Order: sequence, then C-alpha cells, then structure tokens
Amino acid sequence: MPSAAEPTPVELYCIDSGEDDGSELPLVVIHGLLGSADNWRSHLRDWRRGRRVIAVDLRNHGRSPHADGMDYTAMSDDVLALLDRLSLERAHVLGHSMGGKVAMSLACRKPQRVASLIVADIAPVAYRHGHDDIFAAMRELEQGRPADRREADALLARHIDSRPIRLFLATNLQRAEGEMTLRIGLDRIIAGYPDIIAPPTGESAFDGPAMVLRGAESDYVQDAMLPRLREVLPKARVVTLKGAGHWLHAEQPQAFQQAVNTFLAAHPHGR
Repeated sequence: MPSAAEPTPVELYCIDSGEDDGSELPLVVIHGLLGSADNWRSHLRDWRRGRRVIAVDLRNHGRSPHADGMDYTAMSDDVLALLDRLSLERAHVLGHSMGGKVAMSLACRKPQRVASLIVADIAPVAYRHGHDDIFAAMRELEQGRPADRREADALLARHIDSRPIRLFLATNLQRAEGEMTLRIGLDRIIAGYPDIIAPPTGESAFDGPAMVLRGAESDYVQDAMLPRLREVLPKARVVTLKGAGHWLHAEQPQAFQQAVNTFLAAHPHGR
C-alpha cells in the first residue's frame, strides 16, 4: 500500500492478448503523447502470434482514467501497478516518444521487472516546448463539438496542415449524444506538459538489453544526445529507420516490425 505521501497509481486500461504458453516473455507497449493503445492494433496482430502482448493507455489518454500529474515517476508507477495486476513479474517493454520516457523510467527505477527495453524516437533529455499548435487544435475540437469526423478535420485544419497528423489527433474523439467529444484529459495533459518534456526519472542506469529506434527524418534523437543516452542505457543499440519521421512505427511499419522482432529474438529472456 502506498504511504500517505505517495499518490495512488491510476488503474490503466489495456489491450491484452491474453494468456499464452509461457515460452516467451510478454511485451508491454506504451504509446506517446495524445496516442493510445488503439494506435498499435496492426502491430499487435503480428506480435501476439508469438507472445502475450499488452498495449497500455496511459493516464489521461485513451480509455484510462483522468488524474492530475504527468510526471514520469507517477506514469511509470501506473504501468508497474498494471504489471502487478496482471501478475507479470518481467516483460519486454516498448515505448514511443513520451511512452519511451515512461519505459525508460520504469526500467531505471525497477530494472528487475524489465527484461529488455525498446525506445522509439525519444532520448532521455529535456525537450523544448513544441506542441502549441497541437494543443490549440485539440481545444478547437473540445470547444467546437463537431457532429462528425469531417467537421472535426475542418476544425483541426485551422492549426494543423498535415492530414496524417490530423487523422492521428482525431483518434482521441468519441461519439456521445450526437456529437464528437474528446476522451482525453486535455486540461491535465496541458498542465503536466512541463513534466512531459522533462527527462525520464530514475537514478540508476538500465544495464539490460536495449534498442533505440529513431527516424532518419526526425530530430528527436540527435547525435548530440547519444552520450546522455549511453549514460542511461549503456548497452543500447541505436537503429535509424530510413524514410521515417517521429511516427516511425506508422510511417515505416514493416521496417519497424522487423527491427523489433529481430531484437526480441536476440534477447528472448533479457539479461
């Protein structure tokens, strides 16, 4: 039981492929900012053929409850509580963007629970503010109450030129009483944004097997960040996917799948 000074973890929603024969360690997948477990369904269909796969909705995202606080200690505690609830002692952990920082925090704080770590296009550093247009677009959705996805896209287009990004943001909509509403905790996410762009938590390095996948057309994992990356993940292999930006798992899905599958095959039991 957490002490009075420790916040109670949020009971996260997840997509769970269910029990398997136990021959392979499970894979836990953690989405990025304004994403959800639903964004990973095509990959989950592949990974679940050989192992149990659990895709997480982080707090204030997807179908998980809304709660104050978006720091990486709290969010990694949420994931740890989910592992406990599912009776998973160890698992491979994959995280994209913000979810990659959650995964790194979990691995550095509780290394005995993480068999191996896959981080998709994020480094363990502080980033500058860069989501003002995204948040403005989400406010348009929140206040505009679109009747359908066509109206929602028009609202998003006031701030976002890229149609793929608009389609991604629109996955946060749900239909209620004849209109589209946001299912995310937008106020809490914006309030917690300084913690989201901060480095992951954890005082110790994770010395288990690790791979960092970065998009060749993304600037989220720059060469200048690699020394700090090596301090946090000393055994990390850095793999650059050609033709991919920040959403590399969506932009180069086959190359992403192949890289993940090859890594897991090389480290079936972690350390």
